[in-house]
Amino acid sequence: MALRREPHVLVVGGSDSSGGAGIARDIETVSAIGLRSCLAITAVTVQTHSAVEHVKLVPSELVAAQMRAAFAANAVAAVKIGMIGTSAAVEAVGAVLVNRQVPVILDPVLASTSGRNLLADDAINMLRHDLMPICRLVTPNLVELAAFTGSSPAADEEGACRQAEELSRTVRTAVLVKGGHAQGTRCVDVLLQPNQPAVRFEAPRLPREMRGTGCMMASAVAASLALGASLEASVRQAKQHVFDALAGSKDIGPIS
Repeated sequence: MALRREPHVLVVGGSDSSGGAGIARDIETVSAIGLRSCLAITAVTVQTHSAVEHVKLVPSELVAAQMRAAFAANAVAAVKIGMIGTSAAVEAVGAVLVNRQVPVILDPVLASTSGRNLLADDAINMLRHDLMPICRLVTPNLVELAAFTGSSPAADEEGACRQAEELSRTVRTAVLVKGGHAQGTRCVDVLLQPNQPAVRFEAPRLPREMRGTGCMMASAVAASLALGASLEASVRQAKQHVFDALAGSKDIGPIS
């Protein structure tokens, strides 16, 4: 009996035993938007909600084999990449994706919320030069954005946008500046695309915290793109999804 080839989002990333981030959060998000996920695990981690206790990386050739199997088994309509871990894995992931006509969203995970490094130092430049150019969107937080541009974390929106413009120009793809680590009563994300004006997305800054919001944001964008939405609409819908999750309610109001 042939299986129905309904659209899937291929999630490439690490597991989180606490369920608060990583692939657990990705699957939850993609499912909430109405699609199914297929997986390529890059690392198995032992985590609580406050610390990463152990990381076991999956060999790069096995990561690539999982991805190829996922493409063979399913109608993959978008790819979301999170934790990769090593330069060898960056190379392997890029080799699988380079000629595939699907949108790729990269959430460039450099460290856990508790501060543990999750990407080898020698992989940072490879991620920027080899993988980002084949992506539809890159979604760094302010610390990650600074690392990819060789700068200090931006002190304000203007500085963050300058760094994002530099990164977008260098890697020739769209960059979403996430304002979750910034200050102020409004949480502002800015989408910068080559040769297009910046687009701002605003929402009230809620007095709540949740692990895995970066995973959630990137996975929601990927799922919306898989359903045929434009990049701008996908980012807007993803920001609303994260806001609703933080608020614990669907009736606080739309994102502007």
